[in-house]
Amino acid sequence: MFALSRRDMLRSTSCGFGYLAMAGLTSKPAAAVPTLAPKIPPLPAKAKRVIFLCMGGGPSQTDTFDYKPQTGNKPHPGSLFKFNQCGQSGLWISELFPELSKHADKLCLLNGMYADSTNHAQSFLQLHTGERLRPRPSMGSWVVYGLGTESQNLPGFISIHPAKPSIYSSSFLPPVYEGTPIGVNGEDMSTATIPNIANSHLTPESKRLQLDLVQALNREHSAARSGDPSLEGVIESLELGFRMQSTAPKLLDTTNESAATLAAYGVGPTKSFGTSSEDDFGRQCLLARRFIESGVRFVQLNHGSWDQHKNHRADLTANCQVVDRPIAALLGDLENRGLLEDTLVVWGGEFGRPSLNPSTKEDASGHNARGFTFWLAGGGVKPGFVHGKTDDMGNQAVDGKVHFRDLHATLLHLLGLDHEKLTYEYGGRTFRLTGTEGAKVVRNVIA
Repeated sequence: MFALSRRDMLRSTSCGFGYLAMAGLTSKPAAAVPTLAPKIPPLPAKAKRVIFLCMGGGPSQTDTFDYKPQTGNKPHPGSLFKFNQCGQSGLWISELFPELSKHADKLCLLNGMYADSTNHAQSFLQLHTGERLRPRPSMGSWVVYGLGTESQNLPGFISIHPAKPSIYSSSFLPPVYEGTPIGVNGEDMSTATIPNIANSHLTPESKRLQLDLVQALNREHSAARSGDPSLEGVIESLELGFRMQSTAPKLLDTTNESAATLAAYGVGPTKSFGTSSEDDFGRQCLLARRFIESGVRFVQLNHGSWDQHKNHRADLTANCQVVDRPIAALLGDLENRGLLEDTLVVWGGEFGRPSLNPSTKEDASGHNARGFTFWLAGGGVKPGFVHGKTDDMGNQAVDGKVHFRDLHATLLHLLGLDHEKLTYEYGGRTFRLTGTEGAKVVRNVIA
């Protein structure tokens, strides 16, 4: 007895010549074997890695980084909170960020952001993948696909407290580029782990023997299907998982950090604001620094609940209190360790919110994708700089407009990747993160 595949049967029957002719017409070079090995970027790179601070729900731009003062005698919708000019650059930053405002001279504000949808799910998906209707690879997966990673014992892409799998999915890219989630069920970050990484029932030697057997079967299976990058990606992912068992737990354990460092990040006795705690987000920021310092290419932190449809003032204040000190500590820590220069930090959500009138008691806001704010820091962007603006009420981008596709193109460019050439063939089509709708690099923000 021997195994006879359908393909083998076709080759050996009278249709074999036709099969060979068709194979010759449709053949193409074998796809490259998926690998996390670091790659030299094709363009000069200003950044080596990315930390994305994802504020899910849509932060209000006019109450955070887009100052809209009242002018004339008739009050109009604008900024609800007091703003101050901060740093030598004089950037206007809300009073809700007293610690982050001390780092104003590191920030590059994008006040002309806009998106295609005011629906959370669609805009959130487009922010992460460039596509708002269909599953596509996350930008973290694209980055690791293009550059690999600097550590072979850790994933290239990590997402902490992800809202849903679609934001760290590699989709049709090989599985080795998939993001590794931490705290997928909202666990307390002091005890959160990488799922399914531990096996206390076997010794390290037995684990290696077990994996060698599984991998031998996998390679035998792959040999009969040469050129299938998905199978090679699975094989590589299993090897990575084995190597992670000795490295990842040590990085997740922050007990060896100094008391001063923990205090700077707000890690310690939990301070709760609204439904979130400073301790939890502080641990996310601290882990981000530890991960990128250890060679991880792309780290995403997630803080939701910015969807203030009611109790806008109180809930927005609570959210800012949760993230203010940890983000400030992260920027300062990166700078002190010489990492900020080539680490691109990105802050923002899927859209903004329409401004409210400070002269009224109205305290409920909606969704606004026509104009909102992101900011960048480090990684080759202009510090203490503002690009773009919204109208007088802060509701619509009118100058220096930046779409999510432009943000993606700029991010890739800073990493030394050409967004038009970072492509992947799938299902007979050529895909890229920035699509085919004229994405452009925002060169005005590059230092």
